[in-house]
Amino acid sequence: MGELTWGAFFLGFLNFKTEKYVIAENRKLGISFRVFQICVLAYVIGWVLIYKKGYQSREETVQSSVITKLKGVVMTNNTESGPHLWGAEDYVIPPSGEQVFFIVTNYIETPNQRLGFCAESSKVTDGQCVNHEDCAEGDAVVAGHGVKTGVCLNSTGTCEIHGWCPVETGRKPLVALLSKAENFTIYIKNFIRFPKFEFSKSNILDTGNDSYLKRCSYDNVLHPYCPIFRLGDLVSRTGHNFQDMAVVGGSVGILIEWICDLDKDYSQCNPAYSFTRLDINLNSSVTSGYNFRYARYYKDETGNSYRTLYKVYGIRFDIMVNGRAGKFNIIPTVIAIGSGFAIMGMGKFACDMIFVYMLSTSSFYRDRKFEILKKERIKRHKESLKTVVNRDTRKHRKHAAEKEKLTTLSMKNEEKPERTDQDLEKQDLKSGKQKDVHIISPRTVGQRLSN
Repeated sequence: MGELTWGAFFLGFLNFKTEKYVIAENRKLGISFRVFQICVLAYVIGWVLIYKKGYQSREETVQSSVITKLKGVVMTNNTESGPHLWGAEDYVIPPSGEQVFFIVTNYIETPNQRLGFCAESSKVTDGQCVNHEDCAEGDAVVAGHGVKTGVCLNSTGTCEIHGWCPVETGRKPLVALLSKAENFTIYIKNFIRFPKFEFSKSNILDTGNDSYLKRCSYDNVLHPYCPIFRLGDLVSRTGHNFQDMAVVGGSVGILIEWICDLDKDYSQCNPAYSFTRLDINLNSSVTSGYNFRYARYYKDETGNSYRTLYKVYGIRFDIMVNGRAGKFNIIPTVIAIGSGFAIMGMGKFACDMIFVYMLSTSSFYRDRKFEILKKERIKRHKESLKTVVNRDTRKHRKHAAEKEKLTTLSMKNEEKPERTDQDLEKQDLKSGKQKDVHIISPRTVGQRLSN
């Protein structure tokens, strides 16, 4: 029994199946199917082709170069160093004009530090001590300023260290010393290229007027191709106040987006700028801010080195460039349309399942839709076709013979010449037949004419 079942399965697997269309007057199912088709067409045409531009070949890898330049000066005056004039070479780190840069807005200065021995800061936990045993000689102070000498200073309650003395003792600033830095200007020059389409462009207006960039300022309507930003305006675009951020610093992200439809004119591909504060933490204000330390080294008359230590607060700028370009291509167009037809096929399949298996009359529809053609039925059909063919062949041959006979007779009649009186007389002479000649008198002729 199992062998027969498996054999029937394999034989059935080798059968060929083709579709049979049955038209059923079921309005509900028909309306549902048409509504589904309309929704699919709206999705493919409206969303895929028009909104998402599925007919385009895309490139989302943009080659970019960013060059920055800052301008502006500010004067500061504090008790440690007195008056000091800050230029771009002082407050921009690094000064080379890179994609990521830092602008000093506040600082703590510790001048005239020299290598020597002094007390560790009381703010450093590892530098605090009660006796000399707490200050093991040669151990570096964790998160401190030098190396322990083995001496505990009772006057400060901290270990003596060997390092740059005096150590930094300044407090966190309350007001930005470079508060006028909001008037500095940032010049951001950006070049982009989409290698797939061999398309290149810059965010600077292509003009021969050299004075344009000297007097313009960025405006997304009036001057979209003047990438010169006032620092205070740039920070305000993030939704924050420059003076508040300048006290303890922060981090600002500048995003330049190039969304280009290359099927349109070259002038339609324009940069879009967006600004975001990156260091803000809504759950904790302690983590906000940005600072680091650096030193400037000098030598005195005797050749000994000393330095001025700066703990600088400021704004770090990260310039990011994203881009996406698209251009018409037949391949994605065909794929988008083909996917729409595939979705329509899914709708047809679902309606078929409902039609054949889920309606109250599904068994009736199923019997009409699925029909198995047995070999015996196919054989009888072939024999009937053969009989009809033979009958038609005989009829054709008979008709052809009659037609040929009629054609032959017609040709003979056309070839036979028309007989004249002379020919008839000659034939009579040949056959030996003579015609009877009757002589009529003039009187008889007159009588016949009068009658």
